[in-house]
Amino acid sequence: MFDTQVAITLLLGSFFVLMILRVPITFCLGISSVLTAIYCGVQLPILAQAMVRGINSFSLLAIPFFILSGEIMGEGGMSMRMVRLANAMIGHVQGGLAQVNILASTFFGGISGSSVADTSSNGSILIPMMVQKGYDADYSVAVTITSSIQGILIPPSHNMIIYSLVAGSVSVSALFLAGIVPGLLLGASLMVISYIIAKKRNYPLGERVSRSEKIAAFKDSFLGLFTFVIVVVGVVTGFYTATEAAAVAALYAFVITFFVYKDVPLSVFPNILKRALRTIAIVVALIGASNVFGWMLAYLKIPAMATQALLTLSDNKYVILLVINILLLGLGCIMDMAPLILITTPILLPVITQIGMSPIHFGIVLMLNLGMGLLTPPVGSTLFVGCAIGKISIETLSKMMVPFYAVMFIVLMAITYIPAIVMTVPRLMGIN
Repeated sequence: MFDTQVAITLLLGSFFVLMILRVPITFCLGISSVLTAIYCGVQLPILAQAMVRGINSFSLLAIPFFILSGEIMGEGGMSMRMVRLANAMIGHVQGGLAQVNILASTFFGGISGSSVADTSSNGSILIPMMVQKGYDADYSVAVTITSSIQGILIPPSHNMIIYSLVAGSVSVSALFLAGIVPGLLLGASLMVISYIIAKKRNYPLGERVSRSEKIAAFKDSFLGLFTFVIVVVGVVTGFYTATEAAAVAALYAFVITFFVYKDVPLSVFPNILKRALRTIAIVVALIGASNVFGWMLAYLKIPAMATQALLTLSDNKYVILLVINILLLGLGCIMDMAPLILITTPILLPVITQIGMSPIHFGIVLMLNLGMGLLTPPVGSTLFVGCAIGKISIETLSKMMVPFYAVMFIVLMAITYIPAIVMTVPRLMGIN
């Protein structure tokens, strides 16, 4: 027999100690699980089986295909087309390049599904352009990185697929539909605060473009935007699964990038594959290790304990949701998004089910909450990418980020406490 409290302390304590020592998160999960299993007398082959079960999933194949299609689109000049289209639509207002930046992220989010990819692609074009036009570097970077979070909410999002796998019976198509309105709401809110700051700092007005130029910009970017239609419409109508949609999207991206747009030669494709493979290997290893960690959590009955603790804290579901949001925001400062989805979902899902919240609704709240963690030090990957492109320090950026954080928190509270923002579109489509 073993002492459950000691086992829980060993599992969580060793995990956080290893993380503080900057051991890669996959190894943190695996090592802490193995140490705890040895203490508890669990046979190690059982952990190996849990790891294999975690990655032996047809639905999981969607993630590599979505990553590959995002890499192809990012390399193939799609970012510039999105910027051109956004500029034609809204670039003429005061501080127009900031609005262009946010709208371009809305478009590109429906293609890449990745905040880091969005910041890397759009940011490398728009941040230098904004600085050259007289915008402050801190403002340019803040607009870029906060708007990139739309890519996590607007489908296709491989993080939603990870959540769907961990949550069990949650529909990917329902999550895709549920993320559309919150993603657009986030973009609109960021446009408002960006415009207010632009007026206050007297940033320049953009130039109006003619109707013919707008039509030309739309035609030039239409094939890229059609990726969103391929994925979402196909999955929602049941024409194919999310995995099949991801494969079609990757093939479609390959064809239009190398044989229609022809912005880059086919010779760069091996490098695209290498980058995609590197990302895929990290994600798959992380999922496998997280499943082992999750098995140990369930073995020690930690999710049940967490449910009881939160329900004991208050019988008011609004208070519980606030506590969960604050907890996730804090964890987002010290851990990356994917491992947090894998670790916190099995712990928190029983709690939100108990208080009557839909797992689909919670999934979108989780996406935005942890997406905000990508913008906070010390491990905010999107934050670091934006600062590197803008050539500014995190300290310099921090003051400018405050109003943007505030707006994102307001949107987070809105989608947490107003379920209709999240659930209306899935319900209209008959998916719950």
